[in-house]
Amino acid sequence: MKQLSATIIIPNWNGKHLLEKHLPGVIREAEHADVMVVDDASTDGSVQFIRRTHPKVRVITKRRRHGFAETVNVGVAHVKSDIVVLLNSDVEPEPGFLTPLLPHFSDPNVFAVGCLEKSVEAGSVVLRGRGEAMWRKGFFIHWRGDVDKYDTAWVSGGSSAFRKKLWDRLGGMDTIFNPFYWEDIDLSYRAYKAGYRLVFEPRSIIGHYHEEGKIRREYTPRQVQRIAYRNQFFFIWKNLADPKRILEHCLWTPFRMFRGILSGDWPLLAGYVSAVVKLPRVFRSRMVSAGLWTKPDPDRLPEREI
Repeated sequence: MKQLSATIIIPNWNGKHLLEKHLPGVIREAEHADVMVVDDASTDGSVQFIRRTHPKVRVITKRRRHGFAETVNVGVAHVKSDIVVLLNSDVEPEPGFLTPLLPHFSDPNVFAVGCLEKSVEAGSVVLRGRGEAMWRKGFFIHWRGDVDKYDTAWVSGGSSAFRKKLWDRLGGMDTIFNPFYWEDIDLSYRAYKAGYRLVFEPRSIIGHYHEEGKIRREYTPRQVQRIAYRNQFFFIWKNLADPKRILEHCLWTPFRMFRGILSGDWPLLAGYVSAVVKLPRVFRSRMVSAGLWTKPDPDRLPEREI
């Protein structure tokens, strides 16, 4: 098998302080990979900083800010390598992280491989990167899984590698999820339903400093909740095909809305309304995805350990 080429893409929006801290570490680990920063119309001098201090890093600039999914898609469109590695601007890889990551792609059916994240949260380190999920009462419930297995329900868009050829076939990340959240779960689920494999690699380690990230700095908790709820509905309406679970979703959604009113969960109600407004676009996206489905909706993901 020929050696696979790789490009590391870092999406950035007003993250100069993060690039100053973490970009040198990414460059050190990119001995056999190109590094690209895709800038989502920053105003903090990020682009000038990169060009001045790291001239070998390729910079792609956008004139208007759109969000994570579109920024990543713009970057991947400029890549000619076999493998695309996505790293958030608030992460830094540990030495040798690419070495165990890339060999998984010797299996042509592998679409993506996720890294182990040492996530710094409230002064402690939480091990993340492997996910589990299931359909329950018409909703897709997901949670952090144990990191001692090699299967996963999804790969994180901030610390993972993707096969470029399959990324293009699947259409990349869906920009309906802009500005953030659920786009990586959606892409992973679409890959699963198209018959491809997802892998978790615990030996490929990334430090993830969430509290430095732009979401926490630029959005209020209620705004983040509203977007997350909205995107959850987008995901369900785009991907769910099992008639029984569709019926469950239709029956349980009014109950969930009523419970939200009683509990004062206004981000849930606002998220639902903003999702309904975009139903025509959701169904257009669904029609595109459905053309690639080869597998039914599973009860649970991952289905088995690999």
